[in-house]
Amino acid sequence: MDSWTERALACAQAARAGLGLAREASPLAVVLGSGLGAFAGQLDGARSLGFAELPGFVPATVQGHEGRLVLGTVAGVPVLALQGRLHGYEGHDAATVAFPARVLGVLGSRALIVTNAAGACNPAFEPGDLMGISDHLNLTGKNPLTGPNEDALGPRFPDLSRAYDPRLATALRAAANACGVALREGVYAQFNGPSYETPAEVRMARLLGADAVGMSTVPEVVAAAQMGLPACGISCLTNRAAGISTHPLSHAEVIQVAKQVEGRFLALLRALVPLAFAAVPARAALS
Repeated sequence: MDSWTERALACAQAARAGLGLAREASPLAVVLGSGLGAFAGQLDGARSLGFAELPGFVPATVQGHEGRLVLGTVAGVPVLALQGRLHGYEGHDAATVAFPARVLGVLGSRALIVTNAAGACNPAFEPGDLMGISDHLNLTGKNPLTGPNEDALGPRFPDLSRAYDPRLATALRAAANACGVALREGVYAQFNGPSYETPAEVRMARLLGADAVGMSTVPEVVAAAQMGLPACGISCLTNRAAGISTHPLSHAEVIQVAKQVEGRFLALLRALVPLAFAAVPARAALS
């Protein structure tokens, strides 16, 4: 079987050819979570490829995840947007979940903005809030770097102390101020899913320092850190977590609240793109 590096290089070559992405380009990359894919439709001059057209990608099966890689611009800034993502609970290992992020890094993306829908376990946070991710807790017991190291992508033991880049965090706060969007900040904890967390698990996560819980994001950020790809995270808090919420949790509620927040989320992302692009230097592509 080909290594993850070989697969990422082959996929990047297909994506570059299919989207017409120039070799010297260093776009801003964005991963769009559950119900948050409308941003890809706002890119100027958008061109897209379905996951089925990208070697090594597997289909996205969850409602609210379109399964496309979209290239376009925002205010003249080149953007590569993953409209949908993969999850471990779909039956994939962590390396498969992180593979699209690795491809974005191989393509020379200068930074990675990851977004997700999450449940609030900080009782001061409300459904509909947007939260900048300051750090994460990996409560899945899985890591995308398990197995032989991909030396061409990065070191065996990458440092995660700055996995969420301070330069991008500053840009995110400035973007929120510029567009008048209230922004929380906090720690995101990932569980495996697909079942929602129990009230006891939410209490545990809160004791460990989590402000929000979800089922994605960590594999992409770990893979990005290994590649030296600066990352920034935004959670759309779509519900109160189990034990805090007064009613049963459902994916339908997640999609519904994400839709209600869509205007503020899109405004924040559009304001963030040029600031994030300017905050970090270009990266060279591997393919």
